[in-house]
Amino acid sequence: MRALDGISNAGATGARRWDGSPGPRASLLASLVIALLLAALSALVALPAAQHLRSLQDGVRARATLHTDGACMAGKCRVEFEAGGRTVVADLPVGSGGGKSSAGSSLTVRYQADDPHVVAREADVGGGGAAVLAVMSGAGALFFLVLSAVAAVFVARQRRRQPS
Repeated sequence: MRALDGISNAGATGARRWDGSPGPRASLLASLVIALLLAALSALVALPAAQHLRSLQDGVRARATLHTDGACMAGKCRVEFEAGGRTVVADLPVGSGGGKSSAGSSLTVRYQADDPHVVAREADVGGGGAAVLAVMSGAGALFFLVLSAVAAVFVARQRRRQPS
């Protein structure tokens, strides 16, 4: 116990005590990282997915059966349909809806005439779900960027107040 006697007064000498909350610099860094991740999600995943879905608006229409159900928004669903006289099993792209449908459900798809493996649900070819994801992640990125700016101002003011 004698070795710990001086520690109880550590805060009185100007040293900061750790209270478990992150400091302003850690908050600044975390906000910047989250902003970059959300911006990357919007720019590199959601926007291209929305554009891809829109590119199939003029595709060939076909009746399909949900072959494999799962997380369709993440691109984990497969459909089976007839194209050019043969049966095709293709993956639905990222941003597809229909996640609540079970395997065996009937749906209408659009596919590229020259490559029937490029397919999307007809209800998704407007790109709505992926576009909403792009907008939401972009707005989140802006929010965390503003939060980072506020944290940077806070850190700068705190530095000016501290005596050297």
